[in-house]
Amino acid sequence: MTAPFVTAPSLDGIAHGFFGRRGGVSAGELASLNCGLGSNDDPALIAENRRRVADAVLPGAALTGVYQVHGHRCVIVDRDTDLGARPEADALATRTPGTLLGILTADCVPVLFADAEAGVVGAAHAGWKGALAGVTDATLDAMESLGARRTDIAVAIGPCIARASYEVDEAFVERFLADDPANERFFAAGKPGHAMFDIAAYVAARLAAAGVTRIAIGGQDTYAEGQDYFSYRRACHKGENSYGRQLSVIGLK
Repeated sequence: MTAPFVTAPSLDGIAHGFFGRRGGVSAGELASLNCGLGSNDDPALIAENRRRVADAVLPGAALTGVYQVHGHRCVIVDRDTDLGARPEADALATRTPGTLLGILTADCVPVLFADAEAGVVGAAHAGWKGALAGVTDATLDAMESLGARRTDIAVAIGPCIARASYEVDEAFVERFLADDPANERFFAAGKPGHAMFDIAAYVAARLAAAGVTRIAIGGQDTYAEGQDYFSYRRACHKGENSYGRQLSVIGLK
């Protein structure tokens, strides 16, 4: 059995998928396609869920990821890489066929990159800290080091928390305004002392400013669409003991 997933037209011809919480074997609060290695779930169930993801997108491929730390480091994966090492980083890039790059999220932004002409792909986990620190810029740099051309790179932004669900305080807003006053455009009015943040639009703007011309935003809201996606913020608001993570993957055939 394979799990349902969403693809992006901008990445047509490239093996990729944004997965949600359907189509797996986990139960309870983590039902059903929980792929989070750090979650409070049976490792055997997580392994089966991750196998279903890989089989749905690139059968026979080796799935690899990183130990995500909300930073901006991008690691390059090649034939000599220990795919089980999980170094501390928040993005990956490769030109090696048969390797599936995976990013875990539960409200943060999964970003998939591909230069089909050069045969180079990348994946990034962009939480607000990593997005502000430039994790997408680091991914583009790593891909260029492998032979990609920035003007040929297509990018897809997957399911993440949407502005209508992402309430932040004034101190949060000030961090972004201190970096660039123009970032004010990504915030809408909220209740007194708060604002609503459009993190997907911010990530897209960072990519555009870096020279990417093909950017697609999926538009799903992980917080609001509880039947389809895991959400850290929703789990906290509901007082749940744990939360699942969805997996977004990309690889070369």
